[in-house]
Formats: sequence, structure tokens, C-alpha cells
Amino acid sequence: MRSVQAQLAFDELGTPLRDTTFVVFDLETTGAPPGPSGITEIGAVKVRGGEVLGEFATLVNPGMVIPPQIVSLTGITQAMVYDAPPIEEVLPAFLEFIEGAVLVAHNSGFDTSHMRAACEGHGYVWPKPTVVCTVRLARRIVPRDEVGRYNLTALALLFGARTRPTHRALDDARATVDVLHGLLERVGNLGVHSLEELMGYLPEVTVAQRAKRHLAADLPSAPGVYLFKGPKDEVLYVGTAKDLRRRVRTYFTGSEGRSRIREMVALAERVDHVVCAHALEAEVRELRLIAAHRPAYNRRSKNRHQGWWIGLTDEAFPRLSVVRLPRPGVLGPFRNQADARTTADTLAGASGLRTCTQRISPRSPNGTPCVLAELGRCGAPCAGRQSVEEYGPAVESVSGLIAGLDGRPLHTAAAHVERLAAGRHFEQAARHRDELAGLIRALGRAHRQASLASIGELIAAGPDGAGGWELAVIRYGRLASAGVARRGVPPMPVVETLVASAETVLPEPGPLHGAPPEEVGVLLRWLARPGVRLVRTTRPWAEPAAVAGWQGWLNLVADAHSLEHVG
Repeated sequence: MRSVQAQLAFDELGTPLRDTTFVVFDLETTGAPPGPSGITEIGAVKVRGGEVLGEFATLVNPGMVIPPQIVSLTGITQAMVYDAPPIEEVLPAFLEFIEGAVLVAHNSGFDTSHMRAACEGHGYVWPKPTVVCTVRLARRIVPRDEVGRYNLTALALLFGARTRPTHRALDDARATVDVLHGLLERVGNLGVHSLEELMGYLPEVTVAQRAKRHLAADLPSAPGVYLFKGPKDEVLYVGTAKDLRRRVRTYFTGSEGRSRIREMVALAERVDHVVCAHALEAEVRELRLIAAHRPAYNRRSKNRHQGWWIGLTDEAFPRLSVVRLPRPGVLGPFRNQADARTTADTLAGASGLRTCTQRISPRSPNGTPCVLAELGRCGAPCAGRQSVEEYGPAVESVSGLIAGLDGRPLHTAAAHVERLAAGRHFEQAARHRDELAGLIRALGRAHRQASLASIGELIAAGPDGAGGWELAVIRYGRLASAGVARRGVPPMPVVETLVASAETVLPEPGPLHGAPPEEVGVLLRWLARPGVRLVRTTRPWAEPAAVAGWQGWLNLVADAHSLEHVG
């Protein structure tokens, strides 16, 4: 047997395992690779000190057909998930359930990759929690001749789990809880008693990582942003933490298993930090520091432009084009050019706009009608079959939809999906349904972001969990000031001080008035948290009335009954 790694010093023990909150979770999926869709069920159990604190369980509509072999394995049928919420509706509750906890899963790479991809696909930030994999831990401490295989069924039998694994999420999560407790009992006998020691006990810790634990010694136990710096004082990596000292220590004890991060730690010579009032300020500062320094080891550094936008061209017969720079009247932002183009094509088809790129003279059009004109999907202004006046309503409907004033293109697109379904053209109906759902999500996201970014000043307060308030001053979609009114401290004087010292923000042209899309998204998610209150705003904060019910459109499209009977 390998020798036990040296224990940390007393002041480095960190969080005792008996005081650590674990969320043990399991997913069932359609078998599709990680992405925005494909999860069929989530089960999770929150435990601390051997006591169950709560459970989370829900079926999820995967947004795709469940293959027969997966139905046979899990017992989850298409009918069972028909009325289940989609993953974008489940994620906020799940992220709240796991907040502040250490995640545990059997073969955690599978489960966390699916959850991370779902978050990225629907605009949520994966919180980068500490993760314990019971497969890895079992391989480290349970001899193979004792268990034979390291699957959940074998380990549950070895540790006498009270719940039998069944390939259903909550049952498997409950079984994994008992496996985790059995494994923790064994490592406790080896002198591992803290979370940091547990993560350090796993085999991926390098000598270089352990040798640099002193870099975290002078960091405060406060929320903020940390910056790993290299030999030329360059910023290698930027991250956020609720407890700077504890989080940075984990880089030297093995909780970070990514090879790129281990490489980064080997290069690092010091760790700088910025103490923040609360987690929202830390997340915003992280975004800004990554944009300013473009650290080599942050994935967000790879593509820092302001996204892609869709807008009408300035000509007699406007068409939709994909552009990089936002201007008034455009729709976005989109994360990549392909999504923007797909949405532009969907919107053009729903409104009757042309998709060709030629410039058309309103006086002497001399083009040849394309196949879309022959199919009745374009009025062929290029051949003089449609005048500027006749073409105008299509342009107006697109402008109105982008502005949130006109929903006619959505009606047209939804009716087209229904006609295809009624005609049993299921594959085409599924494709158009997904394209329409993408358009609706883009509209909802754009209207929410533009609505917040249009407000000159909005002040909000969220509960800090200890009887006080986390305060934020937001100006034109940017965090201008942040602070905390602790329990017993009158909040309004603190608010006035924050307003007086807040950053001056001058609005720029475009839907977001110059605010970075990622920052606006972070602020929106914080404002949507339970308990957050508006203190005051320079004008009412509201979404356009014509599309405020955009979620209803998503439900309408998702309920295309014929698509549930493919095959």
C-alpha cells in the first residue's frame, strides 16, 4: 500500500469533513454528449456530518427523443418527461441547492460535464465547485480484490448502502451518499480529517503544487478576486472566491485536477487579490480583469469580443446581416456567428425578408428569382415583383419584433411548425421547432438585457444570509458600486454613500448602451435571486409587453405533439 501523504500543518487543516456540506448528485441522460439538452432526470442529496439536510429530485424534458436502449436501462420513457420542465427551468433551483457545497458524484466527470454544458448552453454560470469523485476515491483506498469492480452497485454492496442503485437519479444519489460515508470512514483512519486533506489525498497532486502552498498564506478569509502571476509579473489566471485564503489553498492540495491549472500553478510566483464586498462584485471584477489582462489560463480569454449581432441593412430592400459591432436596432448578442446566422435565417423566413446579398435598385430591378421565390418564401423584389411599399411590412414586423412591439413573425413561424407536424413531416417540423425556440430564447435574452442596460441607475439589495443586505448600484448595465449593510446597520445611509462614490457611466449607442453582455447577464442573474429587492430606480424596470410572455411561446413550440411520437 502507498504511504499516506504528509498531513497539513494545524493552521492549514481548513474545513473539517464533519462540518463540510456535500451535495451528492446523479444525472440520467438520453445518452447524447454534453450540451444544452439531453438530461432526463436529476437527483441530489445534501448531507453534513452524516445527516441528510435535504433532497432535490426532478424529471427533465430533454428536448430530444430518448433512445429505446436508454429507456430500457433507466425506465424513463418519453411520456414520463413530456410534461417535465426543461433544463433551463430546472437549473436555477439546482444551482441554488448546491450553492456553497462540495459536489460529489460517482464518475463525477460525466455528471459535471453535462451540468456545465447545460449551464453554458442556457446562459448560466457554472459555479466551479470543489468536486469529489467517489470512483477516484474508491480506487485510491479500496483494493480491487476487495470489491472486484468500482461501479456503484459493487461499492454500494461493499458498504451496505441502504438504497440499491437502480439507474434512477435519486436512488443512485442516495446509494452514493452511503458509499461516500464508507470511503470517508476509511480515509479518516488514515489521518485525513479535513476537506483540504481529502482533496490532497487524491493522486493528481504534483510536487510543484504542494511546494507553493505558502503563496496563499497572507490571503484574507474574505470574498474577492485572486490573480496568479508569473515570473514576468504577467497575469496567468483570474478567479473568484467567497473565502480567498481557503480557495487559493485548494490549488496546492489537489482539488484542481485539470492539467492546465497544474501547469499554471507550477509557473506562478505570487498570488495577488482584490477584496470585494460580496460575490456579485467579485464576479463582475473577475470578468473585467479577464478582459483587461487576457490571462493565458482562463478559457474566457480566448474570445473576448462583444459577441455577434443581427441587424437590418440600410438599403431600399433591407435584409438581415450578422455584424460584430452593436448599433441601435440590432438583436443580440450571440455567442458565435453560427447561432446568429441560424437565428437570422429563421427570422427572415418567418417575416418574408429576402436572404440574398445583392443590392436591389428600387427603380430598375433586374435580378432573377431564386428558388425561395418559387417556393413562395420570398416576394422576389430583385425581379420587380415586389415594390418598396409592398416589402415594407416585412421590415416593420422584424423591427417591431426586435424592439418588442410586434409578435407577428412568431405567429407565422409557429403556424408553419404546426402545418409541418399536421402533414407528418416530423423531421422538418423538429428542425423548425428548434430554430424557432432558438429565436425566442434570443429575443427573451436580448429584451431582458436591453431593459436593464437602458436604466440610468438602479439600486438593489439582496439578503446576505446573516440578517444584513448586499447592496449594488447598477448604471446602464454596469456595476457602479457595491457594499454591505450588516445586520443591525441601517441600510439607507450605506446606500447613499455607495451612490455618492459610484462609478460614472456614460451610455453609448447600441442595445446595451456599451455594457459588456457578460456583465449584464451576471447582474440579471443576481437580480433574479430570491429575496433581492429594488431600492429605487431612475425609471421603471420592465420588459416589452408584446414579448413579456416569451416563455409561453417556448412552451407552445415544445408542445408540438407530433414531435413526441417520432419513430
